[in-house]
Formats: sequence, structure tokens, C-alpha cells
Amino acid sequence: MIAFIVGTTAELIKIAPVFHELAGRGRPAEIWYSGQHVHELSGTLADLRLPRPERWLVPQHGARNVARPADVPRWAGRLAATVWSQRRALRERLVADGTPAIVLVHGDTFTAPIGALIGRWLGARVGHVEAGLRSGSLLHPFPEELNRRVVGRVADLHFAPTAVEARNLRRSRGAVVTTGANTVVDAVREALEHPEDTGIALPESYGVATLHRFELVRREDLYRTALETLREYSARLPIVYFAGASERERLAAYGLTELFDGERFVLAEKLSYVRFLPVLARAQFVVTDSGGLQEESAHLGIPCAVHRARTERAVGTGSTVLVTGFDTGRLREFLDDPRRHAGGSGSDDVHPSRTIVDALATLSS
Repeated sequence: MIAFIVGTTAELIKIAPVFHELAGRGRPAEIWYSGQHVHELSGTLADLRLPRPERWLVPQHGARNVARPADVPRWAGRLAATVWSQRRALRERLVADGTPAIVLVHGDTFTAPIGALIGRWLGARVGHVEAGLRSGSLLHPFPEELNRRVVGRVADLHFAPTAVEARNLRRSRGAVVTTGANTVVDAVREALEHPEDTGIALPESYGVATLHRFELVRREDLYRTALETLREYSARLPIVYFAGASERERLAAYGLTELFDGERFVLAEKLSYVRFLPVLARAQFVVTDSGGLQEESAHLGIPCAVHRARTERAVGTGSTVLVTGFDTGRLREFLDDPRRHAGGSGSDDVHPSRTIVDALATLSS
């Protein structure tokens, strides 16, 4: 049996196409949930047509979002205690249908290395979806880069998007499979084939911004400068800044909420994935520190400035994607003329989820 050990909305979005591909081929698979994100779970599952988790790896009662680094020890302790108490049932569940026991983890959240270690401890083969991404620095971003490297050591099936990531895995144990792209392209394709009403009023033409990573928002000077720059350039073209609860708390704490005027520089609630994708597809440009949004923008050919010190993702860099390195001058250079970074949309002939499931099928033959 195949168990997806995931715990965040981003992981659910990117494993959903693999889950549906497995289901379409009659291969049993389950979601085991670590509970990193709890508040958004029900809506995300409904949007992605995913079943509720078969197993919770933390007590579901009292589970809450892991929103800050300080929340991690308590969450990890609850997770370890739950898995230990359920170890026999989890092992039996993995082999109940007579197929090879496989645990799949995704990306670089705290759940990824923990899930990989759980999979090994339960005697399963461990596959890493979105494997081999490297920024080249343990500190940028931290702890994501460390998480990726740990999973690279633990997993024995590595699903790397391209040859670039596959080369990063040359010293890893087990098999490396190049999938042609990240599974996010399958997720984007599905979302745009069945668009949802956004539920918000948008300008006729606009840019999109999201800034949320701890390495940026914990630095008031960097966060303030980035938002003030966006406010300045919104005089040329309206910019919609999507912010969740934690970013709004930072905005209030730093006194930055007043930068938004509701007309040119708009503060908007974060949307669910299937409602956000149509908004993204119409955007003239994107400013973000999200690796997933970098990939989605690159696939859609939308100019994208990644406001980070480094990015672990090769997709789009040097063409549709500009990495600023937190340099305000480079951000201004991008905003002066985003169209210089416009590109064509990605190929619809690439289906990473199919490639992953094809590889998993060989383990049963």
C-alpha cells in the first residue's frame, strides 16, 4: 500500500495529481496527516477532491497550525508519541493489501524528513516527490534546505523534476527518476481546467504579490522596504497583495497596514488554490518569495520576481524569473518593466504524476 505522509496545504496540492493518478489505475493509496496545517484542511481537501486522511499522526482533537518555529517542538513531540503508540497498526496497514509498502513524502517542510524517517522505521520504501532541489546554502532558506538534504539521505526513491535536480542527487542512495517537471504543473492544469469563482473584485489589469517566508518577514527592515517599493510601483499598475493571518499579524506589529489604500495597493485575504490560480493566470507580473508560486508563474509564462536571497528551483530562472537576492535595486529593475521577463507557457505534454506512478508500478511487477 502507498501512504502519503503530508501535513500542509502546499503538500496536498502537489500530491493530489499523483493520488488521483494512482486512484485512476486502481492502486490503493491513503493520506496520513501530520497536522502542520489544520485550519485549511477541510477546504483544501474539498477543492482538490481528496479524501479525508485515513490516519492522523497527531491527535486530531486539539490539533492546531504550526505557525511559528516555537510551535515545532510541541508538535513534533505529539507526532512522535502518536506514531509510537500506533506503530503496530501503521505497519500492518502498509502491508494489508499485499502490495509493496511505500511511503511518499513531498518537498521540504518539517513533515518531509519526519515522514521519511517514519517510513523507514515502519519498514517501507520511501519516495520523495520534488527531490533534488538545492539552493547551495543551508541558511537560505532555513530550515527548508536542511529538510531537503535530510530527505535525500533517507529516501531510496527520488522523483526529481529535471536533470538539474537529478544531478544534485548523484550521491543519494536508491533510484533517481526524472519526471520532466514538478507535479505542480499537473495541479495548475487541473485547476485551470475547472476554474472556481474567485469571490473578490479585481482591477482589470494588476500584479500579484505574496511575501510570507520567515527569513523575510522576521526582518522588519527588509519587509518594510519590499512593501514600500510595491506601494510605490502600484501607482503604475494596481498590485494585489495576498496575505494570510500570520502575515497580517506582522503587518499590524510593524505598522505597515496603512501602506494599503484598497484601490492601487490592495490587501486581500489568501484564496484557496483553485480560486487563486485563475487570479494568477490573469496577472501581469508576480512578486513573491514562494517557490511554488515561482514554478506556477514560470509554467504560465508570467514574469516573476522571487524576493529571496536564493532559490532552490531552477525553473524559469534567467528567463521569466528574476531572483532579487533581497536587493531592492533588482526588485525595482524588475518592476520598471516586467514584460522583459514574459515568456511562453509550459508544455502540456509533460505529465510528472504519470511518470511517478509508472515508476511505482514497476515495484509491484
